[in-house]
Amino acid sequence: MYKRVVFFSFLILASFGKKNHIETKNYVKVSPLSTLTSVDNESVAVLELYQSIHSNGFSLPNYDCFEKAIDGFSKLQKIGIVKKTVLTIIDFDLPSTEKRLWVIDMTTSSILFHTYVAHGKNSGELYANQFSNESESFKSSLGFYKTSESYVGAHGVSLRLDGLEKNKNDNARSRAVVIHGADYVSSSFIKKHNRLGRSFGCPSLPPEFAEKIINVIKNNSCLFIHHKMNHDTSFNI
Repeated sequence: MYKRVVFFSFLILASFGKKNHIETKNYVKVSPLSTLTSVDNESVAVLELYQSIHSNGFSLPNYDCFEKAIDGFSKLQKIGIVKKTVLTIIDFDLPSTEKRLWVIDMTTSSILFHTYVAHGKNSGELYANQFSNESESFKSSLGFYKTSESYVGAHGVSLRLDGLEKNKNDNARSRAVVIHGADYVSSSFIKKHNRLGRSFGCPSLPPEFAEKIINVIKNNSCLFIHHKMNHDTSFNI
């Protein structure tokens, strides 16, 4: 029941945001709600939320990825683990040559950022298909995270992450898996190597966007890293 309350609260907020936000015409094309006959109310609410998003000229995440992100986000927000109404989604089903990170302001129902993001060097070449929670694995970890404090390190302004799923990503802090900028996350690197550069497991961003994104999502917002191999969510909280 709480899911319905949260989802429909989002829809109310989204409607309010539309009245106070510049309208765009870049809505995703999906089947009309009138043709849906076998989904429950929660699924309809998520679909309506998805349809309400202001794309601001960006593409939207795949619906399956978005639906899973919203489910976890709503649970974490209800129990107070995440405080901000900002949701970051990374879709590692996509190749690194595509922009596969989204930052969505759930209050205004709008996409704030859509850009490239690197995966760990031992997770794969063009695609990430191997994941780990172990130190020195140099692999990415899937699942839900809470963003924490920012700091200035070797890569400039960076953001610490706390993994919320036991045995999946809860070693993120001890592994120093953080968000930071990196020169190998760029369209020029892609043109030269036919893939993005890779990290030691961090979701690295283009340097020109890293600090801007970090300042928006730091301190108790939700980050979800998706992949088709990630079937179950079990919060370690």
